[in-house]
Amino acid sequence: MEVRWTRARVQHITTRAERYPDASNIEMRWASEAAADPRARVDDPDPKSITAAVRIVGYSPTAGFVITVIAAHIDGDMGGVTAWKTTGSERRLYLEEPR
Repeated sequence: MEVRWTRARVQHITTRAERYPDASNIEMRWASEAAADPRARVDDPDPKSITAAVRIVGYSPTAGFVITVIAAHIDGDMGGVTAWKTTGSERRLYLEEPR
């Protein structure tokens, strides 16, 4: 799935470590790779969202890890909202799901 990122949203994901202890900064390219992963898990709408956002959990080969991307439907496109290194049960579900 193609996700478009604004400059402000790129700034947000590339500076995660400044806001959250033990977080990883996420490069836009990594998030785009994860969203385009043909094996990605896509929840549309995300059941955890109150704004009907889309949750995409996919692998970025460049980053070397699974990334969760949150996107929103904006004028017919998917706009990136945020992204982070996937951990816990979401990572396990992605890795264990038969492909």
